Amino acid sequence: MTQVQYTNGSEALIRKTESICPECNRVIPANIFERNQKVWIRKVCAKHGEVEDLYFGSYETYVKFSRYAEDGPGVENPHVKKKRVVCPKDCGLCGDHLSHTALANLVVTNRCDLTCWYCFFYAKKGVDGSYVYEPTLDEIREMAKELRAERPVQGNAVQITGGEPALREDLVDIIKILKEENVGHVQLNTNGIRLATEPEFAKRVRDAGVNTVYMSFDGVTSKTNPKNHWEAPYAVENCRTAGLGIVLVPTVMGTVNDHELGAIIRYAQRNIDVIRSVNFQPVSLVGRTPREERMKLRITIPDCMQRVEEQTEGEIPVSSWFPIPACTPISDFVEAITKRSEYKLTTHFACGAGTYVFKDGDRLVPISTFVDIEGLLEYLRGKAEDLKKGRSKVLVGAKILTHLGSFVDLKKQPEGLSIPKLLFNAIVKHDYTALGEFHKRSLFLGMMHFQDKYNYDVERVKRCDIHYLTPGSGIIPFCAFNVIPEWYRDLIQKAHGLPTEKWEEKSGQRLEDSLYRGDLRRRAHHANCGCPKAGKIAKPEDNSFCAYDQN
Repeated sequence: MTQVQYTNGSEALIRKTESICPECNRVIPANIFERNQKVWIRKVCAKHGEVEDLYFGSYETYVKFSRYAEDGPGVENPHVKKKRVVCPKDCGLCGDHLSHTALANLVVTNRCDLTCWYCFFYAKKGVDGSYVYEPTLDEIREMAKELRAERPVQGNAVQITGGEPALREDLVDIIKILKEENVGHVQLNTNGIRLATEPEFAKRVRDAGVNTVYMSFDGVTSKTNPKNHWEAPYAVENCRTAGLGIVLVPTVMGTVNDHELGAIIRYAQRNIDVIRSVNFQPVSLVGRTPREERMKLRITIPDCMQRVEEQTEGEIPVSSWFPIPACTPISDFVEAITKRSEYKLTTHFACGAGTYVFKDGDRLVPISTFVDIEGLLEYLRGKAEDLKKGRSKVLVGAKILTHLGSFVDLKKQPEGLSIPKLLFNAIVKHDYTALGEFHKRSLFLGMMHFQDKYNYDVERVKRCDIHYLTPGSGIIPFCAFNVIPEWYRDLIQKAHGLPTEKWEEKSGQRLEDSLYRGDLRRRAHHANCGCPKAGKIAKPEDNSFCAYDQN
């Protein structure tokens, strides 16, 4: 790290990058620096002045995570053909992008059935510029084809998102189109309202080809999760009946719901048979937000990790988390065996983190408790190099078979689960049948911090591997598409959408007709749980989960 002392003597420069001005979107130089054991970003716009924001809540974790930085395979057939591109102005993808598409977001509507105060999707009738964006089935097929045509690594995972995608009555047809175009993994991003109110809906989307439900879940009380507090238990139960796995997705805001991260994990733990993962998303502060308010709401990945350790009474310590690109040695090893470009998670090390935990009675045990993660990854990196130098696959495989056990504490690994055998079968023999059992017995905990205009780092955008499919405008990184909507999201969707009045005339619907009226909140919410509230009507101010909710 380059040590550059600022005038106050308490700051040290880590690296230089580029960012954008939150007011005018001008691409400007920025410094990433350390102060008081935290990482900050500072940039100065000639017109709008200086902006400083928290970049990463722990310098120690930043240094640890930075050791796993990797450049990905990039894109051999970029949509943007310019010889000189300016990031993030020329997204689409361009030839300078360093990661392939690991997950493609497909927006199928900008309509929503909720009107949450913090959401920017709801298009209110009568507002100038209001429009409805809903790509046609033909446009969706073309976007899927473009994803599958990406080289050197074909895009193979799509998240159907919105707005609220469950509002599309042809959603099953959309899912089938993706499967027809050989998309291997399909996620449904939803608030869960339709999953809760229509018991057969989960089975319908699963049968059509959805692999996972990506469900918003911001807390365990109605105060922290007004969006779907009352409906989530029904959605979980209906997905359980349908055999459809769930990822809970809490948006984390400082002083709002960051005190419930442990409770959210415990809720997933109680429902580990159907909830496969919790993916925390520290808030991206869109729009104009004064510094005082930003500092109140701002929370970063290390801050969330610390909250989790405290709120699980040390069961999931900060040390058990690793950055997303930490898994690239496994991809490199598989690539060395297969001799073809493999799926790699090479996003920027500050973008996300994850860990696996296993249920052991009432406790959760992180995988790092019984697996030497760092040692194993370094070992596989060395074996990949051996293969690239021409060493025999058989001999390398034999060495791996005999050495994998040395990285696992067999006495501490979950009973009935052989981690060395599972790893060997998966990475050497490409036999993934045992992974299903692994996922059923574990809970993946993830964090993904999408950027905003205040903490924007162009280096992160260049390495982004969560992208948006668009009709005719290429494939665009998440933190360009959503953070600068006037360049991408709003501009593209308005061009391919219909003014609200025309959409209502064509569809025979009104936007207001699709709003959720809170049906489950008016019913006897405790009718079948056997608790003291059985048969009583749930009230909005009732903040507690009953026994039905927790089992």
